Amino acid sequence: MKILVAGASGAIGQPLVVELLRRGHSVTCMTHSEAGAATIARMGAKVAMVDALDAAAVEDAVRTAQPEVVIDELTSLPKEDSSELANRLPGDRKLRLEGGGNLHRAAQAAGVRRYLQQASGFFLEPGIGLADESVKLAVDASPGVAFSARMYAELEARVLGSPTMEGVALRYGFFYGANTWYCPEGGAAEQVRQRQLPIVGQGGGVWSFIHVEDGALATIAAITAPPGVYNVVDDHPLPVHRWLPDFAAWVGAPEPPRITEDEARAAAGEDAIYYGTRLRGASNKKAREMLGFKPRRLEWLRQ
Repeated sequence: MKILVAGASGAIGQPLVVELLRRGHSVTCMTHSEAGAATIARMGAKVAMVDALDAAAVEDAVRTAQPEVVIDELTSLPKEDSSELANRLPGDRKLRLEGGGNLHRAAQAAGVRRYLQQASGFFLEPGIGLADESVKLAVDASPGVAFSARMYAELEARVLGSPTMEGVALRYGFFYGANTWYCPEGGAAEQVRQRQLPIVGQGGGVWSFIHVEDGALATIAAITAPPGVYNVVDDHPLPVHRWLPDFAAWVGAPEPPRITEDEARAAAGEDAIYYGTRLRGASNKKAREMLGFKPRRLEWLRQ
């Protein structure tokens, strides 16, 4: 099958492309950087040097590749220093909405059959229990969370609203594994070593994670599964007070500090409170049933 992957040199893009090639697919990867092109070439895929914000160039790349399926993993987030996230969010939003919009329109014009879109499995509306795919995004949350949730809501509406292409929205959990923030060499690990990631209040915010290799396998399964929304997350989302101390121990960091909500608000604003106390975990029941999804146990848990 001919497949075009945008964002192929990113954390999930790399294992995704490797597995697609291993399975015999013809893969073209869009990138705008020389470093990204070198990474893609080493993997053995075709390279399309394209700036996603250049609509004409994107359309030309898609028509040249003639893909049956497009997988949109476009992001512009810091790869190592997660403390830079807030500064990078406007550019990330522009790339995903405008650059991804160029890609989506080009795919429609070229007669692409199916479009897969990276979405979010952790900015979901608060509620009791784990959220299934019917739960909406938390567009009225704290300012930074709402900013991202609204972006993801637009992405989902776009991919699911095409009159000509089958749309799939993949609500990934927080990525962990190689080249992510949540690995021993990642930005989150360095933050916990510096005691910069505290447990806020009771630490009741529930986080859904996913290993990038498991996320890649679910993405490939979604190429042929029924279209729609899928939560691509681990089996047992955990509250911060449970996963963060184990993560700290795993990366050789001291026990995370505990601070009150007022202290968090003064130091980092309302978003810190939301992440620490209000995030809602997602259920992967649909993905397990429809994608044959079997994610690994969160690697750093002590028991």
